Amino acid sequence: ASAAAASSVRSLPKIASSPQARRILTVVYDKSLGMMRAIDRVVR
Repeated sequence: ASAAAASSVRSLPKIASSPQARRILTVVYDKSLGMMRAIDRVVR
């Protein structure tokens, strides 16, 4: 479960490197992790 969280955190810098897109940070409850998780979505 922690590996999935680590991979999602690793993918965030790639999203942050696109300045032309609007980034929306949402916090959702992940049942597989059993905790709240922040998800960065890109809206173009």
